[in-house]
This record gives sequence, structure tokens and C-alpha cells, in this order.
Amino acid sequence: MKLWDKGMKTNEKIDRFTVGNDRELDLVLAGYDVKASMAHANMLCSIGLLSKEENNALMVALEEILDSIHKGKFTIEDSFEDMHSKIEFLLIQKLGDTGKKIHTARSRNDQVLVAMQLFIKEELGSIKTQVNELFEILLQLAETNKQVLFPGYTHLQVAMPSSFGLWFSAYAESLIDDLIFIEAALRIADQNPLGSAAGYGSSFPIDREMTSSELGFSTLKYNVVAAQMGRGKVEKATAVGMASIASTLSKLSMDICLYMSQNFNFISFPDDLTTGSSIMPHKKNPDVFELVRGKCNVIQALPNELTLLLTNLPSGYHRDLQLTKNSLLPALQELKACLDILTFSLPKVVVRKDILEDPKYNLMFTVDALNELVLQGIPFRDAYKQIALLVEEGKFTSPKDAKHTHQGSIGNLCLDEIRDKMKRLG
Repeated sequence: MKLWDKGMKTNEKIDRFTVGNDRELDLVLAGYDVKASMAHANMLCSIGLLSKEENNALMVALEEILDSIHKGKFTIEDSFEDMHSKIEFLLIQKLGDTGKKIHTARSRNDQVLVAMQLFIKEELGSIKTQVNELFEILLQLAETNKQVLFPGYTHLQVAMPSSFGLWFSAYAESLIDDLIFIEAALRIADQNPLGSAAGYGSSFPIDREMTSSELGFSTLKYNVVAAQMGRGKVEKATAVGMASIASTLSKLSMDICLYMSQNFNFISFPDDLTTGSSIMPHKKNPDVFELVRGKCNVIQALPNELTLLLTNLPSGYHRDLQLTKNSLLPALQELKACLDILTFSLPKVVVRKDILEDPKYNLMFTVDALNELVLQGIPFRDAYKQIALLVEEGKFTSPKDAKHTHQGSIGNLCLDEIRDKMKRLG
């Protein structure tokens, strides 16, 4: 069944190519399409295009379809083009002419727009929850390990003293920046496109404020052409937020892989969180974190992928836009899986506490020694040269102490302030 069927058969090869894997992806979105249909039916009833009896019958039938979706019993057979055609078929099968009225004053275009935006709102809400859970774990680890020093690096060379408190809380605060992008995507998605129909509205006196309220949108996408132009833009905004989180998770995972290696040996994880080698009995590989790094690097390509897909498309609907689902839906699941595995794994990290006993890290305190000379009245540039000469001659004695007290430094992590910043973001 096709909603645009005029009685003329389409070549089977064309069908396969144009539908692609839409049926599989639409199984994810079908519940949202049903909810939008319920709001749409209620609105049609309110303006007299459906009787109360017809609307009540539609509500019962739509609730049954929604229940079958939740139970995993809803299918989209090859004889149907997408979720919209299957749902309408079921309504007609059950209700006859009443089922045929559900498509009044709408198009597949605004159907898929509203389903996708409802889906994105829910998915981004889930991601926000997961990010907040990871944020709290990182802050707890920062508090627990705030006194444990280890070397910071620039150019992968030993640079200055850092701490696990500083390292963990750095990633926590970075997640706040990422959620700002997610909040922006949520605001873009939180605009009701239903009623834009094929992109040019309807001659029916529909009540778009009513459907906005019923579906939980905070506002309308008022201009019907703008609503259609939102197809792809909403997905791209979502992708930007996802890529920002992915960037943070990838960098964290790379640090973990480095710090777990024998050359660094700063941290470890229990054996059951690592994997082995088929020929090297001693191996304990950080496969989980390597996969998070790889998956998140792929997610970071998503905004560019969508940009290329949308480039040079004029206003109005084009079938190219169908392909946004292929990119976005799997990526959302991958990002949620990465957040989940990090939330599971990180609390089990074991931090090594005697790292600085290795003499190769003595030089990371040169800046602290230099600053002590400055506090004694020696000009900075002279103090710099004095410490540099001691290093060159092999006479530098490390203080092995870091007296950093300013906000956000080793000795003043501002963990409460970082947590408050996250709370203000909501």
C-alpha cells in the first residue's frame, strides 16, 4: 500500500530503491507517528471534520496500534511503503471509511517531520540524562582522587603537575559545554511542524496550537514552508550536539588508553573489563575504550555527512531528505551505547598513587621552582634562565610539591561551582 497510490503499478526495482531500509527505520518512529495521529484526529474533531463517534473509534484503534508497537508486535511488510501506509491500512481495515479520514489536512511530509521531532526530543532527553550520570561519576572520581598528582603533558612531553582531580573534573566540565549544543538542538526540535502538510499548509481551518499543546511542543513552526525547511536542519542540529559529546568521549577514551599502557601505567581496570590476545598471554587490552574512541570519531563526521546531503537543496520537499534517517538513527544508538559503557566502566578505575616516585617526572616541577624564585623578588626572565641552567647541568632539585590555589587549579578544583554550572543548565 502506498499513500500516493493512483492505481498504476510502479516498477518493483524502483520500489526497492526508493524505499530502501525505510521500513526498518520506521519501526523506531512508528509510535511517534501514532501519537501525532491521535493529536491530529482530536484536532479534526474539534473543527468538525470528524464526529465524536469517529474520533472515539480512531482513538481506540490508534491505542491498539500503539500497544502493539510497545510490545514489539507491529511490523511493516514489504507490501507497505512505510509506517504511515501501514498504520492507515490498519485503521481502514478496522474502521472502514472512518480510517480513510485520518489523512485529512496533512501529508506524509509533516507526518514524518512531527514523528522525527518527537523522537529526537525524547532521544536528546535520554542523552541528557546519561551525560548527567557520567558527569556525576567524573566529579566523584575527581573528589576521591584530588590529592593524587601525575604529570600533565604538552606535545606529549612531560610539562607541569596535574592531578586526577583536575583530569576527571576537566572532562566533567567539558560535558557542560556539550549539553549546551544539545539544548540548542532541543529548542530547534521543540517546534511543532504538524499542519504544514506538503509544505504549503491547508485550506482546512486546522488548529495548530491545539496539536502543539497535545504533543508537548513549546511552540509552533509557524511558517509552513519554514516547517518543511526544518527537515534536515533539526537532524543536523542534533548531529552537532552529538558530535560535541562524541569529541569529549573520544578524547577521554584516548587518555585512558594511553594511561593504561605500560609506558604510562597511571591507571588500570579490573581484568573483566579488558580483553586478551590470541597469542600473547600477558595482554590486557583496553578494547572498550578503543571502540568508544572509534565509534565517537565516526559520530563526529555526522554533521558533515548531513551537510553534504542537504547542500544546494531548494525549499520544499525532496526525497534526498529520507536519507537523514539512515545517518541519524543508528548514530543516536551508538552514542547512547558509548555513554552507557563509560558510565559502567569508569567507577571501576584504579588510580596509581605513587606515580611521582619515578625520577623522570622530576622536571615537571620546574615552573613551580621558577615561581618560587619570582616570589623571592627575582625577575621572571632571570628566574627562568636560572632554572633552565640547573636543568641543563643536571643540578635541578625537584620540590615535588605544587602550591596551586587559584580557581580551577590543582589545589582549588571548584567542584561545587562546576556542579552548580551544570544545574543552571537544567
